[in-house]
Amino acid sequence: MKNFLDTANFNEIREAASTGLLDGVTTNPSLVAKENRPFKDIIKDICGIVKGDVSAEVTATDVEGMLSEGRELAKISDNVIVKVPLIKDGLIAVQRFSAEGIRCNVTLCFSPTQALLAAKAGAYIISPFIGRLDDISQTGMELISQIITIYRNYNFDTQVLVASIRNPVHVVESAMLGADIATMPYGVWTQLIKHPLTDIGLTRFLEDWKKVQAK
Repeated sequence: MKNFLDTANFNEIREAASTGLLDGVTTNPSLVAKENRPFKDIIKDICGIVKGDVSAEVTATDVEGMLSEGRELAKISDNVIVKVPLIKDGLIAVQRFSAEGIRCNVTLCFSPTQALLAAKAGAYIISPFIGRLDDISQTGMELISQIITIYRNYNFDTQVLVASIRNPVHVVESAMLGADIATMPYGVWTQLIKHPLTDIGLTRFLEDWKKVQAK
């Protein structure tokens, strides 16, 4: 499973990329707004350090507007994935993008029927938001399971990207279900590395080694 960061913060992306373990980045208008920089400059800078997929979202909600914005975003770099909302006009735009060879991440997916239509439209990535479903007392990971089953049944090439991840448990569950990608905030990404027993064990090993050296 690929690990993406869900952020537009250059420092977070650079730190994660320095490990060699970061596979890509997803952004959205809310994340970009926090950075107080021109949108295209942010995407260009991210693509300069991340060689994997970088999702950049359109803000138009009509077909022609999405096509216009998406084509410009796709020109920034070969690894830009145009992010499109899962609405009727969005699905129409995805079909047009697909015919032009522009890859799309269809976002704000909350149901298996939405995911099915996105795959039929030619989506490169589908982004179900599990944390937001959990917030309203639905089981977000159940949606991931349903989508993966549907895609396997019909051999869709669309990659399942688990979004709105809130904790490392979501990442583990995504991997166990066979999701293609998990995108997460930087704070969750750092938690994947750490475990208190690892820290305790390392401290004890080093203390014991000091005793050996002292002898």
